[in-house]
Amino acid sequence: MEGKVLALPHYRARVGSPILLSADAGSAARRGSGRSRVSRYDAEAPPGRAGRGRVWKPDNPDSSPRRAGISGVPKLNPNVSTKRAGMSKVPIINFEVSHHRAVAAVRLLRAEKGKAFVDLLNEKGNDSGENEMGYVERTLGFSTRHLDDRDIRLVTVIVAGTVRWKRYLDYLIMSLCSEEKVFSDMEPLLLQILRIGFFEILKLNVPAYAVVDENVRLAKVALRPGAGNMVNAILRKLLLLKETDSLPLPKIEGDDRAQARALSIIYSHPVWMVRRWIRVLGKDEALKLMNWNNSDPYFSLRVNTASGYIRADLVERLEDLQVHYEISIMDEFVRIREGMQAVLQAGLLKDGMCAVQDESAGLVVSVVDPQPGETIIDCCAAPGGKTLFMASRLSGQGKIWALDINKGRLRILMEAAKSHNLDHMITDIHGDLRLHAKESTVKYDKVLLDAPCSGLGVLSKRADLRWNRQFEDLEELMCLQDELLDSASSLVKPGGVLIYSTCSIDPEENENRVTSFVQRHPEFIPQGVHGYVPAQFVTDEGFYSSNPTKHSLDGAFAARLVRSMH
Repeated sequence: MEGKVLALPHYRARVGSPILLSADAGSAARRGSGRSRVSRYDAEAPPGRAGRGRVWKPDNPDSSPRRAGISGVPKLNPNVSTKRAGMSKVPIINFEVSHHRAVAAVRLLRAEKGKAFVDLLNEKGNDSGENEMGYVERTLGFSTRHLDDRDIRLVTVIVAGTVRWKRYLDYLIMSLCSEEKVFSDMEPLLLQILRIGFFEILKLNVPAYAVVDENVRLAKVALRPGAGNMVNAILRKLLLLKETDSLPLPKIEGDDRAQARALSIIYSHPVWMVRRWIRVLGKDEALKLMNWNNSDPYFSLRVNTASGYIRADLVERLEDLQVHYEISIMDEFVRIREGMQAVLQAGLLKDGMCAVQDESAGLVVSVVDPQPGETIIDCCAAPGGKTLFMASRLSGQGKIWALDINKGRLRILMEAAKSHNLDHMITDIHGDLRLHAKESTVKYDKVLLDAPCSGLGVLSKRADLRWNRQFEDLEELMCLQDELLDSASSLVKPGGVLIYSTCSIDPEENENRVTSFVQRHPEFIPQGVHGYVPAQFVTDEGFYSSNPTKHSLDGAFAARLVRSMH
C-alpha cells in the first residue's frame, strides 16, 4: 500500500497500513460495586479505589486526564513516583480489567483526537506494549498486565474494526439509548467502551457473557459504577435484539439521497462517498466496494532481490514460521492474511529480506519500467516502497533521486535503502516539488509522480481514512495534483517519460487529471501500458488501473506520458 494519501497544506498525512484477526472469550462473570482488586508491585502499599470519582464536567477541558471524558481516576499512593507525565515507576496494576480492551479503548480515544494511527502493522512488536501501558496508565490512572502477541492482535482488530464500523455502531447505540441526548452527551471513554462491546457482539461473535462482563467492569473501574450499569443495560438490550433478529436498522427507501443515507449507516461509510460511488460505479458495484472496504485486508510482502533473495527464500522462511501464504501474480510478491507479527518479530523486514508493499504499487513500478543505466526521480517518494523497488530493478546501474517534502520520512526511506543494500543507488532530496522544479536544471530519463490523493482505493487497509475525507477535499486535491504534474513535467528529458500515479479509484483524480494535463502540455503524448502490466489491468484508454472488487488488490492508477523530442 504505497500511494500518497491527501497531503494538502503540507501534503498532509499519507497512507498507513493493514490488519489481522482473532477473538477472546474473556473471563468469568463478576458482579459487584465496581471496586476491583488492585495489585501493586509495592506489596506494602494499600489497595486503591479504582472505580470511584466525581462526574466529569465539560466546562473544564484542560483538566487532565478528564479532558478525554474520563472521571473516577484512582488516587496514587503518595509513595509512588509520578514522574514522566503521570507514568509511575511503580505502577498500579489492575489484573481484573480486560487488558486488551483497556488498551483498545485508550487507543480509540487517542485516534479520535488525532494522536494515534489506526495501524495494524506494528513493526515495534512487543516493544510498543510499554508505550500502550503508559498511555493506559496516564489516561485511566491504573495499568493492566502487558500485552503478548495475541493481545496485540486483538487490540489491532478491535480498534480497526470499531473505527471502520463507527457509523453503524453509533446508529445502533443511539437507537438503544433512552433518548438522543443520552448519546450526544455521552463521555468519550464510555462511548468507546460501548463501541467495543457492540463490535465484539455484532462482528466478532465473542461470547455474550464475556463481552458484557468485561466491558461493564472496564466502565466501572475506569469511570464509575453508574457507567458500568449503563453499559450493562445497553449491551443486554443489544443481545436481545440480535437474538430476535430485530436490530433497528434504517430501511433503504425514498429518493436517492435517502437511500444513500440508509446505505451509509448499514455499510458505515460517509454519505458523500456512497452517493458518489452509486453515481460513478452503479449501486451493485458501490455495495461490493463497501463490502471490500469493510473486510479484513491481507498483507503483501515483496522479496528484496537487490540483496540476492528470491521468492523461494521468503517462502521458506514463512514456512519455518508456520505463516500461511499465497503466491502473487507478481514474481517478487507473496500474500499473507495472518502471521504478520511473527514476520516482524523474526526480523524479516528489519534485516532487509522483504518489504511490505501491495501488488498494486508494484504494478505502478512495472508501468515505470526502470532499466539499468537510467536516471529516475521519484517526486513524492516517502515512504519509499516504490523508490526501493525501482532501485532494485536497476541491477546496480543507474541512479534514483528520492524527493519529498517530509524530512523525517525521507530519513526513514534512506534507512530502509541501507537495510536493502540500495543506499548507493538512491540520493534523497528534501523539498517541495514545485519549488525544486523551478530551481533545478537537471533533466531525468523518467519522472514518477505518485501524487497525494484521496486514498479512496486503500480504504480497506486504512480504517480511519474514510472519516478523514470530505467531498470538498477532492477539488483541493485536484488543484494540487495539477500543480505537481506541471512541475514534474519540467524535469523530464526530451524523449523521456512522465508517470503519473495515485492510490485512488476516482476518475477525477486519475483519467481527468491526465486529460487536463495533456491539454495544457501538448508536448506530452499518452502511451498505453500494454506490455508493462497484465492485460486485465489495462483500461480502454490504455492506462493502468487496479480495482479492489475486480482484482482483489488495492485500487491504484498510473499513466505513461512521453515527452516529444522537440
